[in-house]
Amino acid sequence: MAKVSPRFSVSCMALLAAGCLLSPALGQDQPVSASLPPSTTLDNGFADLVDKLLPAVVNISASRVIRPGDDEKSDGPDASSPDGPQTPPSRKNSPLDKFLHDYMKHKDGNEAPKREVQALGSGFIIESSGVVVTNNHVIDNADQVSVTLHDGTELPAKIVGRDSKVDLAVLQVQSPHPLPHVTLGRSDQARIGDVVLAIGNPFGLSGTVTAGIISSRKRNVAHGLYDDFIQTDAAINRGNSGGPLFNLKGEVIGINTLIYGGAGGDSIGIGFAIPSDDARGIIEQLRRKGFVQRGWLGVSFQDLTRSMADDLDIYDQNGLPAKGAILSEVKEKGPAAKVGLSVGDVILSVDKQDITGTTLPRLIAEHQPGETVSMEIWHRGEHKTVSLALGKSPEEHDPLPSDVHLPEHTHQSVASLGIKVSVIDSDMRTQYALSDSQRGVIISEVTKGSIAEQRGITEGSIITQVGQTEVNTPDAFAREVQRVENLKKKDVLLLVQDRNGMMWVPLPLARKE
Repeated sequence: MAKVSPRFSVSCMALLAAGCLLSPALGQDQPVSASLPPSTTLDNGFADLVDKLLPAVVNISASRVIRPGDDEKSDGPDASSPDGPQTPPSRKNSPLDKFLHDYMKHKDGNEAPKREVQALGSGFIIESSGVVVTNNHVIDNADQVSVTLHDGTELPAKIVGRDSKVDLAVLQVQSPHPLPHVTLGRSDQARIGDVVLAIGNPFGLSGTVTAGIISSRKRNVAHGLYDDFIQTDAAINRGNSGGPLFNLKGEVIGINTLIYGGAGGDSIGIGFAIPSDDARGIIEQLRRKGFVQRGWLGVSFQDLTRSMADDLDIYDQNGLPAKGAILSEVKEKGPAAKVGLSVGDVILSVDKQDITGTTLPRLIAEHQPGETVSMEIWHRGEHKTVSLALGKSPEEHDPLPSDVHLPEHTHQSVASLGIKVSVIDSDMRTQYALSDSQRGVIISEVTKGSIAEQRGITEGSIITQVGQTEVNTPDAFAREVQRVENLKKKDVLLLVQDRNGMMWVPLPLARKE
C-alpha cells in the first residue's frame, strides 16, 4: 500500500477534516437524485446528473473553544485534530507537528490564549426535514456544529447520534422549507469498474465534483474491527471526508472516510468509503436512539490460518484447509459459553455465510442483542451447528460530547508486563499521527528486556482491548490486567494496533511467589 502521509497541524487556523451525510429518504418526499435516462449520452459529461445532486450535498463546520490547559485533557477538534479525511493509523512522527503544537502552547513562556479552532467537512441531506449524516471524527467533541447548504445558507445543527466504531454521525437542521435530499443505494450491487462521483468540500472548496471508478471492494485497512471499505480512485482530499460517493443513478453508495496520500496528505487516487449497505442500519439506530447497539458473542478470536487448519485437520468440502475464526478466549457466562463453545473452537459460518476472523465482527455487529444466529463450528474434532442468542455489547454506545469524562489518571505503569500506558490526548495524537476517532490506550514506554519488548510490542502502539473488554483509559487497562491476574491466568491477551495493523498478542504474566 501507498505510504500513509503524516497529518500536519497549523496553529490558530481552521483545520480541514471532513463530513458526510447519509440515510434513506423516508415518508412521501421525493429525493432529488435521479439516474440519467437510458437515451442520455455523456456528451455533456456528468453535468445533468451533478445539477440534480449538488443541492443535497452540504458543508459541515465543527468548532470548539480551546482554553489554556485544555490541550492536555481533550481530544476534540483543535490544532492536533486530523485534517480529514482520516488516514489509517500511522506511527510516523512529524517534527513540524510537534514544534508548531509546542510553540503555540508555550509561546513567550506563557500558555496559549483561549482560541477557537474549527474542523471542516462534507455531508449530504437524506430527508427533506433536514436529516444529515457525516463522519463522527468531523464533529467529535465539538461545541458547535453548523451546516452550510449549496446556496450558502448556514444552519445550526444538532447532533442526533454518533458512532465512533464505524465513524458515522447523524445531524438535524431546521429549515423553513423542505430541503433537497438524496437516497442510499445498494452498495452490494456495485461492481469493481463502475463509474462513481464524489462531491464534497476539499480544502474548503465547496461543491467540488470528482469522478473515478470503484477500484476494489471489501477492503480492510486495519482502521477498526468493522472495516469493509469501497476503494475508489475518484480524487478525495482533506475536507471530502464524510461526503457522498454516488453511482450514475444518483444514489449514495458510499461515505468517503479515509485516504492514502502523498507527503502532504493529498490524493494519490486511493480513497476509501463506508458502503451504504453497512451504514444504513447504523444510521437508522442513530436516528432512533442516538447510539448503536451491536450483537455480542462473548469471545476473542483471530483468523484461522492455512497452517492452523492443517494442524487441526479442518478442511472444507473441496478438501482445502478451511477458513474461519479460531477462538482464543470465551467470556464466562457470555453467549458463546452458554452454548458450550470453548477456546480452540473454530467458527466456520454465520447464518450459512462463510466467515473469516476479519469478517466475523461485522457480521455479528449487523444483529441486535437478543437475536439468534446459526453458526457452523468445528468443536473438538467434529463439525456442529449451534443456535446462539447474541448478548449485549459491554460498550453499546458512545456518549455525546457533553458526556465526556476525563480519566482519573493519565498514565499507568504495569510492571508485570514491562509497559507504561497513557491516555490518548492531543499531544499523543500529534506525536504519533493518530486519528481523531482512535480509541484505546497508547504504550508510552516499554521496559528494556521486558516480556513486552521480547514479544515485539513497541512504544507508540495502541492497546484497544484486554481479552474481550475494550479499554479507553489507563485506569481501565490496569483494572483489566489486575482482574486477569486475580483469575490466576498464565497470559493476558491484548489486542494491539501498530503500523502493521491489529494483532492479538498474549503476554505471560509474572508469577507471584
